[in-house]
Amino acid sequence: MTAWPAACQPAVAPNVQVQVQLLVMSETDLDRVVAIEQAAYSHPWTLGNFKDALKAGNAAFKLMAGDSLVGYLVAMQVIDEVHLLNITVAPDFQRQGWARCLMQWLLLWSQQQGALHLWLEVRQSNERALKLYNAFGFQQVGLRKDYYPASRTARESAVVMRMAISALGSQPVSAPFLSAEAPR
Repeated sequence: MTAWPAACQPAVAPNVQVQVQLLVMSETDLDRVVAIEQAAYSHPWTLGNFKDALKAGNAAFKLMAGDSLVGYLVAMQVIDEVHLLNITVAPDFQRQGWARCLMQWLLLWSQQQGALHLWLEVRQSNERALKLYNAFGFQQVGLRKDYYPASRTARESAVVMRMAISALGSQPVSAPFLSAEAPR
């Protein structure tokens, strides 16, 4: 068993020992993933979206703390860029630093893949996510008007963000708490 790392110290039960792992997501995980997706978002990805992402060969990882599925991410690599398609922390684990853990892992994985830039879109109203992405060094490079559904009759713009991974320098991002089965 390993303790939660200081960088990802949860707000609840800080002295609890639990194994924290980042593992490759598979189709057998999708029922649990979709349940979290539906609990976390008003317009969630569907089971079909996740199946398509896996079938397309996109990188998909799940963050486990013991037996609990804490969160997950899906990213697509195209040549020397990585596009974050989905990053989600289960509602019961939000505001405890787990999104930071997932982002640290994504940066590490992207570096290992030789990516030069990391891209993402985020709802313009998602202030918590924007704050997280800005803290990691992402910069707004565009705005996609009416990108996301907001209700039956309204749409919401997406903030397009990019981070130059080369701006991290030659020092790799560290995520020693994660034991990952990362495809290369």
